[in-house]
Amino acid sequence: MRVSLKDVAAHAGVSIKTVSNVVNNYQHVTPAMRERVQRSIDVLGYRPNLAARHLRKGRTGVIALALPELGNPYFAELAAAVVDTAAEHDYIVLLDHTGGRREQEILVSQGFRARVIDGLILSPIELEAEDLRDRENVPLVLLGERDYDLPYDHIAIDNVAAARDAVRHLVSLGRRNVAFIGARSGRSEPAQLRVRGWREELEAAGLPADDGLVAATDGWGHADGAAAMARILETGRRPDAVFAYNDPMAIGAMRVLHERGLRVPEDVAVVGFDDVIEGRFGAVTLTSVSPDKEAIGRLAVESVLARLGGDTRPPLRVSAEYRLVERESTVGRGVRG
Repeated sequence: MRVSLKDVAAHAGVSIKTVSNVVNNYQHVTPAMRERVQRSIDVLGYRPNLAARHLRKGRTGVIALALPELGNPYFAELAAAVVDTAAEHDYIVLLDHTGGRREQEILVSQGFRARVIDGLILSPIELEAEDLRDRENVPLVLLGERDYDLPYDHIAIDNVAAARDAVRHLVSLGRRNVAFIGARSGRSEPAQLRVRGWREELEAAGLPADDGLVAATDGWGHADGAAAMARILETGRRPDAVFAYNDPMAIGAMRVLHERGLRVPEDVAVVGFDDVIEGRFGAVTLTSVSPDKEAIGRLAVESVLARLGGDTRPPLRVSAEYRLVERESTVGRGVRG
C-alpha cells in the first residue's frame, strides 16, 4: 500500500503542510520538527511522488540527452554522469541516439519531444548554426567543440590545447615522427581541432608536421584505428609515436603495431583521447587526455535546471578541465596513471 503525506502527518502528529515543507526541503522548519517528520517518513517508508511534484510546477521531470555514438565508451561514461546528476535533482534522463546525422540532430533540437521533456542536452556533430536559429521550446545546452555563436549554454574542453599537451608529451620523450590517426575529410570540428593542435605543437618544437602521417577515417572505433595504423605502415613510413583521435582508435592502432612486431612504447609510443576505462586495463595501459566527464555532465544538468528556474544571464561558454594521464603506452612499465 502506498504511503501518503496524510499517513506521515498522522504518524508524526503534525499537519500535512508541515510534512510537505519537510519533503520539499523548505528552510523555515525547525530542526526538531524536521527530525520528527523524518523519523515518521523512515518508519513508514514514505516515497514522494516525483511525477506529481513536477506536474504541479508545470514540468515533466525529464531531461533529454542526445548523443552521436552510444557505443563509444566516452559517451557512455558521460551519460552516466548526466544521469547521476539529474537524479540528485529528482530528474530522470531520456536518452536519444542521433548517430551524428544532421537530420536526426535537427529533429531532436527542434523539439519533437518538447511535450515530454523539460530540457535538452545535445552533443552535435553535423548540426549547422541555422538549424538552431529561431528555436522556441525547452532550454538547450550544447556539448562539444563546435562554436555556434548562438544564445545557448555551451560546455566543451579546449581541444587544441589538449592535443598540444599530448604531442608535447611525446616530443619530451624524444619522439620526432608523430602520426595522427582519426582525421576527417569532411566536417568534424573536434577532429580538425585536434589535428590543428598536433600540427601547432610539432611546428613549435621545430619538427615536421608530415601530412603523410595523418590518416583520415570514416569512423572512430577500434577497427578504424587499426585500419589507419596499417595504412600508414604500408606507405613505408615508420612513426615513432601516434596520437589518436580517441582511445578506441589508439587501442586498435596498438593491436596492429603488435601484429607487425613493433613494441609499445619502445618502438612506437601511443597517446589516446577521452581516458575511457578499457584503456586502463589492456596488456599495455594507455596514456590519454582525460576530460573531466563528471564535471561536464554535472555542468550540463545544472545549466538546464538554472534556465528552467528563470536564469536569464547571457549564454555561458564553459571550458571544462582536462589532464594528460601518463601510462605504459608512452612511459613504459612501472608508471601508474
